[in-house]
Amino acid sequence: MSYDDNNIFAKILRGEMPAHKIFEDDQTFAFLDIMPRSKGHTLVIPKKPSVNMMDIDPDTLCTLIRSVHRLAPLVRKAMAADGFVIQQFNEAAAGQMVFHTHFHIVPRYAGVALKHAASEMENEDVLSTTAELIKSEVDKQLS
Repeated sequence: MSYDDNNIFAKILRGEMPAHKIFEDDQTFAFLDIMPRSKGHTLVIPKKPSVNMMDIDPDTLCTLIRSVHRLAPLVRKAMAADGFVIQQFNEAAAGQMVFHTHFHIVPRYAGVALKHAASEMENEDVLSTTAELIKSEVDKQLS
């Protein structure tokens, strides 16, 4: 599969689509999933185009996972979650829906089931408030 420059994440990176950004550096971008499986569900993507693990270059992958590693505990703390799940899917058969490499940071709360993937659009006000909570924690810890 070749990379599609018109996928939703490519459009977000170009500023053609809105996103609730929580972190950005020169190589990665993190933002809230608009159909979260739990409150605070964050996506972390590389700025360099790749479809998934089968075509991402190793240096980009290392940089991407470093961002995931830095952000996951901050998302957990900001959301007062009991834990978190890191997910990464490759190809449609495995559950990949957007064909731009990405990791999911999904906060987990004891006794609370995850929503089904891509099942319910979150309210814009909730997303804005959640993004500010996480961004505040990220800015505090990473600046």
